Amino acid sequence: MSIKAEATIEDLYRLPENSKAEIVNGKLILMSPTGFLPGRASGEIYVSLRNYECRTKNGYALPDNVGFIVNLPNRRSFSPDAAFYIGKPTGGKFLDGAPAFAAEVRSENDYGAVAEEEMAAKRRDYFAAGTLVVWDVDVLKEEVIRVYRASNPEQPQVYRRGEVAEAETAVPGWSMPVDDLFV
Repeated sequence: MSIKAEATIEDLYRLPENSKAEIVNGKLILMSPTGFLPGRASGEIYVSLRNYECRTKNGYALPDNVGFIVNLPNRRSFSPDAAFYIGKPTGGKFLDGAPAFAAEVRSENDYGAVAEEEMAAKRRDYFAAGTLVVWDVDVLKEEVIRVYRASNPEQPQVYRRGEVAEAETAVPGWSMPVDDLFV
């Protein structure tokens, strides 16, 4: 009988170039590439966060596919679609600890009961690891940003087209128009 060892951070470092994965429940969970609109939305969030970083000189805006190492019973890493990090830079290594803010942009397969439970579980993990605000960004169906906060993790604030979403207390004073997520 062979015993499969749990996935390690070293396994993440050995992924092929431009691959994306997280370690959940001891397994390496590969994440598929996304399509145009979700990819563009995560890029727009990153650009807005980067402008905030340049203006405030506080924290680091990070694009898709950056690894965050955490130490939860069921999770060892995150790789959000965009993030804001307050900790220390780590050179070429993954960042130590959770981001203050994480944006998760839904792709084609992020709908239905199973997907909803997986996303809710991931938000719980973010908050357990220390993330203050998580955006659930839906540009494909409802065209909304649901803003979840560690202080009230089950009751999102919903922002629609024509409104301006924010991420208080994680990114103080930062906001972006929901309309910026669309072509």
